[in-house]
Amino acid sequence: MSRIRLYLDEDAMENALAIALRARRMDVLTAAECGMANRSDEEHLDYASRKGLVLYSYNMRHYSSIHSQWLGSGRQHSGIILSPQQRYSVGEQQRRLLRILSNLSATEMLSRIEYLSNWPSESG
Repeated sequence: MSRIRLYLDEDAMENALAIALRARRMDVLTAAECGMANRSDEEHLDYASRKGLVLYSYNMRHYSSIHSQWLGSGRQHSGIILSPQQRYSVGEQQRRLLRILSNLSATEMLSRIEYLSNWPSESG
């Protein structure tokens, strides 16, 4: 099973989250680390897809729309995981993301959109 590699866009690239995920040996890159600051959502998704990274963002409305547009035009992406901003603590985001990463492969995430709210932590 191919492991998911995450790309945190500008909305979601909290240092604490990246550090927490890396402490659990997850492969995580942030937009800042990739030189992608101040880019459009479409550019973030394009970059992540070219690099085989699943994009994680709080920008639910825009990425849901871009996802539909891309699929409608036959364009694929490496996957999108979305979360409402300020709904979950860093620890809760980490737990939910780890559930996704341990249950789905990179192949299964191709052109797929997942919502963090659908992946409760083991305790929640």
